[in-house]
Amino acid sequence: MFDPEPILTNQSSPEPIFTAPPVAVLLAASLPVLFWLQTGLADGGLSLAFRPAWLWRGDGWPGLFTSMFIHAGLGHVAMNATAALAFGPPVARLMPGARGVPGFLAFYILTGLAGAVGYALVHPDSADPLGGASAAVFGLMGAAFRLLGRRNGVLRPLTDRRFLVMAAVIMTVNAALGAIGLVPGAVGARVAWEAHAFGFVAGALLIGPWARRLGSRGRSFDSPADLRDPPV
Repeated sequence: MFDPEPILTNQSSPEPIFTAPPVAVLLAASLPVLFWLQTGLADGGLSLAFRPAWLWRGDGWPGLFTSMFIHAGLGHVAMNATAALAFGPPVARLMPGARGVPGFLAFYILTGLAGAVGYALVHPDSADPLGGASAAVFGLMGAAFRLLGRRNGVLRPLTDRRFLVMAAVIMTVNAALGAIGLVPGAVGARVAWEAHAFGFVAGALLIGPWARRLGSRGRSFDSPADLRDPPV
């Protein structure tokens, strides 16, 4: 017999469509804003670029930092902003709370610095200007690759086959683009693929100790001591 009483269902609130942490969104949004400010500079931001040869003679240190906030063109900055939005959220989620925001930004900057220093080691005599957030974005990528497929914050070991395969693929593409010299929006510019590689490696190595220090209490972030694949 039909019951005229209304049927109550246990309906939960709909999940938000966009759940990226605000700090990751703001980071990605800051790149085109900084590029817009860069276009207003008299030299187009060239004085903020990094030149390895200047570093070794003692007056190129500021460029290590400032170079990651300038770009060669609109296509260049759009690509890095998109990649930052893609790979930044999983890294930012490991670092919640008040300490997480500066911790995430410090991680981003440190991997960018690692990329620039690595490039300077490979090309110590180069006076060509280097600019772009790509090394820092590759740092986020290296960290995010160790989190791919994980829902409990446990990192994939550095020896995990899936991590190594993904790293090998992205580094092969990176080196190929370097050989071609393709920089979106900057005709004739050379891809500093070595900086990308150093940034990626720095991100993959630093994410374990970084998340252990800044992650939520009571959660395990690092790989097991014997480097086995962590349980899902």
